[in-house]
Amino acid sequence: MSPRLALRWLRERVTNVTDQLDNAYAQPGRFWLRDETERDRALAYLTGGMAYQLTLHDESTRYVLMACPPGAAA
Repeated sequence: MSPRLALRWLRERVTNVTDQLDNAYAQPGRFWLRDETERDRALAYLTGGMAYQLTLHDESTRYVLMACPPGAAA
């Protein structure tokens, strides 16, 4: 999977998770979706062969979303 496809997958997953969270807990994910600088950083990690991880949570559940290029250390 290309870095751009991995970033697209990550954006879709963040959208899905934030849609399931209560508003207060969804805010970090929504901010990430609007933060072009952070998405560019994620793309730079992936293009450079490094994994990118984003963690979202609510009171009882932690969602760890990771995109990892083939051969990268997770």
